[in-house]
Amino acid sequence: MIHGKFGDNDELFFEIELIDDEQLELPVDAMLDTGFSGWLAIEKQDLEGLGWFYVRKELMRLAQGGDSEFDLYAGKVRIDGEEFDIPVHVGDGVPEILIGRQWLKSRRLVVDMQSNVLTLGGS
Repeated sequence: MIHGKFGDNDELFFEIELIDDEQLELPVDAMLDTGFSGWLAIEKQDLEGLGWFYVRKELMRLAQGGDSEFDLYAGKVRIDGEEFDIPVHVGDGVPEILIGRQWLKSRRLVVDMQSNVLTLGGS
């Protein structure tokens, strides 16, 4: 189970590690976005230096409406001590590193703002 933190506007942040092609780990704060149906989304500039493999272009429906084109990469992350090979959506204008609701299919999310408790862990 990993403990998260609340942002200034009640965003949900969790520390994860991005793993580059040389197995170096880069700890980052990722915001949980339940409107994002994928695993991970990052800004194009954040991709530089990771050496992840380009897969293809993919259209994705945006929560605010419309579609946007993303580059899809094969990436590697560590969450809660486990390493995962996942598809990563890379695009322009992604405001934060985002983890999406795919994680909620195998992880339990606990949000209790009154008690300042935020966790993401095994079911």
